[in-house]
Amino acid sequence: MDISMKIYFLALYFFVYGFLGWCTEVAFAGFKERHFVNRGFLNGPICPIYGAGVSLVILFLTPLQDHLLLLYIASVLLVTLLEGLTGWAMDKIFHNKWWDYSNMPFNIGGYVCLLFSLIWGVACVAIMEFIHPLIHKLLTFLPRPLGIGLIVIFTIILFADLYVTASEIFKFNRKLEAMEKIAQELHEISDQIGSDIYEKTVLAMETASDIKEKHRETLDELKERQQQALDELKEKQLQALDELKEKNELLQERRDAFKEHLEDLRETAGDFADRIDFREFTEDLRDRSMELSEDMKTRISALRLHYQELEQKPDRVARRLLRAFPRLESRNHKERVEKLKEKIGKR
Repeated sequence: MDISMKIYFLALYFFVYGFLGWCTEVAFAGFKERHFVNRGFLNGPICPIYGAGVSLVILFLTPLQDHLLLLYIASVLLVTLLEGLTGWAMDKIFHNKWWDYSNMPFNIGGYVCLLFSLIWGVACVAIMEFIHPLIHKLLTFLPRPLGIGLIVIFTIILFADLYVTASEIFKFNRKLEAMEKIAQELHEISDQIGSDIYEKTVLAMETASDIKEKHRETLDELKERQQQALDELKEKQLQALDELKEKNELLQERRDAFKEHLEDLRETAGDFADRIDFREFTEDLRDRSMELSEDMKTRISALRLHYQELEQKPDRVARRLLRAFPRLESRNHKERVEKLKEKIGKR
C-alpha cells in the first residue's frame, strides 16, 4: 500500500473510530445517568482522541498484531502517552482539567492512571483482532472519490466545530473571570464594612469607659463634699449647742433638710449613671455603622444582580461541557465552576 492510500485510510479510520468512541461514551453515560449526555469535547458526534488513538495503534502497532503480549504492552504505552499529552495540552490551553484520575492509584498528574491504561490496552487488542479487520474491509468497498469527498467535508466540519467549541470555552473562561472579580469585590466590601463596625465598636467601648470613669470621679467628689458638709455641720452644732440649746429643734430640722438635699444629689448621680447604658450605646453606634451610603448600597445591588445573571445563564456549549465532563476542574475559578455544576445538575 503506497503512502497516499495509507493517509487515505488513516483519515477514514480517524473519523470512523472517533464516531464509534463517541457512541461508546454516550452509551455508557446514558446507562449511568439514565438520559442522553453528549460526552464529546466537540458538539458533533465524534471524540477525536478515540479516532487519533486507534489510528496511531493501527499505524505503529500493526506489525505486532501476531504477538498479542507485545501488542498489549505497546498499546498500553502508546494510548497512555496520547491520553496524558492530550489532557496536559488541553489543561494548558483552556486552563481546565477535563478529566481527573487523582483519586485513582498509580496516576500521573491526574491525567492518566494504571487501571484505565490497562483497560485501554485490552480494548486496543480487541479492536486490532476483531473489529478493525471488519472495518477495513467495509471501507475498501467505499469508492475512493467518495471517500476523499467525505474526508474533506468531515474535516471542514471538524475544524469548524473545534473553532466554535474553543471560542465558547474562552468566552466561558472570561465569564468565570468576571464572576470571580465580582465575588472578590463583594468580599472586599464585606471586609470594609466589618472593619468599620470593629473600629466603631472599639471607639464605643473606649468612650463608654471614659464616661464611666468620669462618673466615678463625680461620685467621689460628691462623697467628699458630703463628708465636708457633715463635718462643718457637726462643728456648728457643737458651737451652737452651748450657746443656743433652745434652737436645737430648728437645727435638727435644718439637718434633716440637708440630708434630704444630699439624698437628692445621690439620686441625681445615680440617674446619670443609669442613663449611661453601655450596651445601648454600643448597639447605637453599630447600627449607625451599618447605615451604608446610597452609593455603596447601589454598588452592592448591581454587583449581586450581575453575578446572578452570569451564574444563571451559562452558554449552551458551557452547559453541555459541564455535563459531558462532570469532573472538569478549573485551574483559576474552581469554586465558580463547582457552583455552576450544582446549578446545572438541579435542572
